[in-house]
Amino acid sequence: MSKTFKQYQKQNGTKAWMFNSLYLGMDDQGKQVRVTRRGFPTQKAAKLEATKLKAAFDRGEFNKKTPDNSFQEIYELWFDSYKKTVKETTYVATERTFRLHILPTFGEISISKIDMKLCQKTVNQWAEEFEHYNIMLQYASKVMDYAVHLELIVKNPFLHIIRPKKKGPREKKLKFYTKDQIQTIMAHLDNKAVANKNSSLYKKYFSEFDRALFRLLAFSGMRSGEALALEYSDFNFEDKLLSITKTITNTRTGYTISPPKTPSSNRVIPMDEKTMQIIKRWQLLQRKMLFSNRVKAIDGVFTDVYGERMIRQDIYQRANRLADANKLHRVGVHGYRHSHASMLFEAGATMKEAQVRLGHSSIEMTMNVYTHVTDKVKAETVEKLIKFANF
Repeated sequence: MSKTFKQYQKQNGTKAWMFNSLYLGMDDQGKQVRVTRRGFPTQKAAKLEATKLKAAFDRGEFNKKTPDNSFQEIYELWFDSYKKTVKETTYVATERTFRLHILPTFGEISISKIDMKLCQKTVNQWAEEFEHYNIMLQYASKVMDYAVHLELIVKNPFLHIIRPKKKGPREKKLKFYTKDQIQTIMAHLDNKAVANKNSSLYKKYFSEFDRALFRLLAFSGMRSGEALALEYSDFNFEDKLLSITKTITNTRTGYTISPPKTPSSNRVIPMDEKTMQIIKRWQLLQRKMLFSNRVKAIDGVFTDVYGERMIRQDIYQRANRLADANKLHRVGVHGYRHSHASMLFEAGATMKEAQVRLGHSSIEMTMNVYTHVTDKVKAETVEKLIKFANF
């Protein structure tokens, strides 16, 4: 009995009691009837409801007077266990997928009323709207598997649906800048920093912030989360090396510093002299600004004027304004990583060298992402060969 009744924590942080897969008896077809209920303020209240359900079943009134478990209820049970097995960033993303795409369709429906026809219709709609509809299918199916485990249903209706085939892979156009466009942006940032040299400390701060951030992104190929998590101790200015060992991740309570998702993202990369000098100059100005705002010196590199780390949305808007100021197409922040890769290949770097520098888990990933760039380089190589061996 003690295993049947247990206390759990709800998504809003409060605690409640539930009973799990409570056996009521056998139905007319000789099948076990089990129920799960949750949301009771005390264990006593949960046991009282269990007693009432058992009595109703014995009187033959259970099916008429007691509601079935909804998909939402089983999802919440499953999610309580699931979130203990993954990182917070993962279960936050999973919860969002359920909230936006799965629960609006299945949430209020009784778990026993969800059949293969409804599942097939829903998956067909997902396939029309989303390129990666399989993610929604996978998660919804896990909840139904959990219902089978609780003996609330006999089989998972998602198991035998037909997975729709996409008409064709969507061409994913990579956003990046050419070497000449990056040079235009860097010149703009240099000129802006010079123009604001005698301006207010605030204006000077953000012109140098942009120059330091976008120079680093373009010449390191870092992910935006990796750049925002940087500390000055990650820079070896003497040997011109940069250690990338962490990233900023989104959690329920905001942003936090955490290890990168894969071991290959931990890397040490050599940097050019000019970028390192710009970072050192930025550090001095940052300390001056923080001191003026009575903030103690901190190790975080990219912060606002009060020492709080900037987040992705902040620098995404700055990237857009930078593109507009130079009359260039917008590539966001991640486009600077693609731009760096493009310049690497045009400079003659091998695929393996690019993989290591970018922190990809496999060379196949590098090849898949940057096929368009390498094709361009291959074509230019052939042109050089034809000009060289023109006979």
